[in-house]
Amino acid sequence: MTAPRSEPRLCTWANGSPEYLAYHDTEWGVPVHDERRLFEFLIVEGAQAGLSWITILKKRPAYRAAYDRFDPRKVAAYDRRRVALLLADAGIVRNRLKIESSISNARAFLEVQQEFGGFDAYIWSFVGGAPRQNRRAAMRDIPAQTPESDAMSKDLKRRGFRFVGSTICYAFMQAAGLVNDHLTGCFRHAELGGTKRAR
Repeated sequence: MTAPRSEPRLCTWANGSPEYLAYHDTEWGVPVHDERRLFEFLIVEGAQAGLSWITILKKRPAYRAAYDRFDPRKVAAYDRRRVALLLADAGIVRNRLKIESSISNARAFLEVQQEFGGFDAYIWSFVGGAPRQNRRAAMRDIPAQTPESDAMSKDLKRRGFRFVGSTICYAFMQAAGLVNDHLTGCFRHAELGGTKRAR
């Protein structure tokens, strides 16, 4: 008789819902170099400010539809009429400041692309071009911000981005895989390049 197969160990936050589980297992911490995906994470992390992440996860399909699948050139061209349509869209977070900042952020995003040849090259420079492999044993060990997120926030603000405080920037870094913050006991930690602490 064979022993029942044990379930893989997860980061504790991933057990809250099917959406959290799918996001944890397939997206969170995976290095992102696609320009549109980076823009999407930048916008939705800002939209999440003051809300739970599960709220944004459930709204992502509506966000992709409302924001032209996060094409920064299209978003940068949004006018007052489009802002009004977004404010009337129950599928997204209807906060005027967040919506208006998403448009100005798209314009700043395009300027960064032009200066650096891509937002990818710019944003990954804050971690030296490769994911930081952290070794966190428990959720309490994960910081809300780091010197790298502080530097990113300061520079993004200097370039005209909004809703890019250091805590939002660190959440962006975690989501887009600039850091591997899966707990060391989680199966995804090793899959994404982490190694167990030497004994």
